[in-house]
Amino acid sequence: MLLVMLLTPAVAQDIRGLEVCTAEKQLERRTGCLQSNVEFLQQMLTKLARETQDKISAANRDLAAARAEIAMLKSAMAKLDSELAQLKAKAEPSAKK
Repeated sequence: MLLVMLLTPAVAQDIRGLEVCTAEKQLERRTGCLQSNVEFLQQMLTKLARETQDKISAANRDLAAARAEIAMLKSAMAKLDSELAQLKAKAEPSAKK
């Protein structure tokens, strides 16, 4: 099975927006076609980089908000722990009587 997979030629993936430049016979047209493909790919890379940066920024904002919430919850937990310790301390002397 593995041997069959290795001997099978890979199928190229079409990218929407790219032109097939190998069909052009004239060098100028082929060069123009390739330049058009390069420009298209550069635009797509720029767009994807911008989208990725936006996603990273959103994730960083969410992370900062989550960290702030965790800090607030830790503070509230510490306050509740101290109040519980005070209540236990008040209850012990009256329990001994």
